[in-house]
Amino acid sequence: YPFEKTIQKPDVTLAEAIENIDIGGPSMIRSAAKNYESVTVVVDPIDYDSVLENMRENNGETTLKLREHLAIKAFIKTSDYDRTIGNYLNREQITEASFSLSLPLVTKLRYGENPHQQAALYGDFDRYFEKLHGKELSFNNILDISAATNLIGEFTQPTVAILKHTNPCGVGSDVDLREAWEKAFATDKQAPFGGIIVCNRPITEPLAKTISEIFSEVIIAPDFEGDARGLLQKKKNLRLIRLLTSATEARSAVDLRSVCGGLLAQDSDVSSETPEQIVTQRKPTKKELDAMLFGWRIVKHVKSNAIVYAAADRTLGIGAGQMSRVDSSRIAVWKAQEAGLSLKGSAVASDAFFPFPDGLIAAADAGATCAIQPGGSVRDNEVIAAADERKMAMIFTGVRHFRH
Repeated sequence: YPFEKTIQKPDVTLAEAIENIDIGGPSMIRSAAKNYESVTVVVDPIDYDSVLENMRENNGETTLKLREHLAIKAFIKTSDYDRTIGNYLNREQITEASFSLSLPLVTKLRYGENPHQQAALYGDFDRYFEKLHGKELSFNNILDISAATNLIGEFTQPTVAILKHTNPCGVGSDVDLREAWEKAFATDKQAPFGGIIVCNRPITEPLAKTISEIFSEVIIAPDFEGDARGLLQKKKNLRLIRLLTSATEARSAVDLRSVCGGLLAQDSDVSSETPEQIVTQRKPTKKELDAMLFGWRIVKHVKSNAIVYAAADRTLGIGAGQMSRVDSSRIAVWKAQEAGLSLKGSAVASDAFFPFPDGLIAAADAGATCAIQPGGSVRDNEVIAAADERKMAMIFTGVRHFRH
C-alpha cells in the first residue's frame, strides 16, 4: 500500500493512514530475502538491468553474491517502511518513545569539516539542489548552502545575501539585483572572500559581472540567465547551485544535533510571525518598523550572541558569536565604521533579550533610534526606561532566536 504517499496528503486522517499500512507485501519481501540463497528478491527498479545482465551471463540464473546484495536492500527497504510508519504514528500519538532515522547515501565527501575527518551526505539533497558547475561540494559548502537557503527563505522581495561560515556577512534587498548586491557587499567587504552568495531571483548578467569580481566558493539561485551562467562558468572552481524548489520548501522541519551520549531533536526555528508589542513611549515610524523587521529576519540566522544593525533594505553592521551581548554590539558598530556606513537612524535587532540597559545604551550611542528584541529579562523595565530616556522606539517580540 502507498503509505508514504498517503501521509503526504495535507488532509490525511489517522484512520486513513492506518488503513494504508501494508502487511502482506513486506512479509513476502522479508521471507524472500531470508531465503536469498535460493531466491532473488528485487525491490528497486534501478536493479532490473543488473539482474537481467547477471542472468544472461549465468545461463538464466543469478549469482549468490547478487542475491545477497539484493536481500540486504530488501531488508533495508522494509525497515525504512516500518520506520516511516513508526515515525508517523509517534508524531500523531505524541508518544515520543523513540527516535529513528534512515536516509539513503547521496554522496561520500572528500573529508569532513577538517581534512582528518571522514564524511558523507545522506538524504534527498538532490531534490532541492542541482550543481550546474564547479568542483564537488565539500562538507563545509553543504553547511553553508543550507544556512544560506534558510536565510534567503525569510525574504519575498528581491534579495541578495552573503555568508561565511554559516553567518550572514551582509544582506540587501532591491528590485535591481545589482543594487541589492551592492547593499549586501557594502556591509563587509573583507569577510565575503571565499564565501557563499545566495539570491532569491535568477542571476542576471549585470549581477554576474559584479559578483565575479570577488572570489566566492558557491553561488545559489533559482536559476542563472544564459549570459550570466556563461560568464560565471569561466571560473572553473566556482560552484553554481540551482535551487530546485522554494527556499521555504527546502528547509528541514527537524533540527538534529549530535551530543555526547545521544541525539538532540527539535523543531526547526522557522517561525515567520513576529508579534509586535511596542513597549516604549514613542511608537516606531513606518521606516523604523521596516528596518526592525528587516534586521529581525537576519539576526535569527547569526550565531549567538547576535546583534544586527539594519536599515529597511540592508544590513549596516553584524556582530556574531560573542559571549557578551555588548561585545557583539561593539563588533557590529566597529564593522559599520570600517565599512564607512552610518548607523544614524538605524534599527538594532538582538536575538535574545538585553539583560542590562548597557547593550541598548551602546546601540543608542552608535546612532540607533529603535530596537527589536524578544524581551523577558528581569530588568526589562530598566531597559525600557533607558530607551525612553533616549526617545527610542522598541518592540518586544516574545520570541527568542538563540543559535548555538
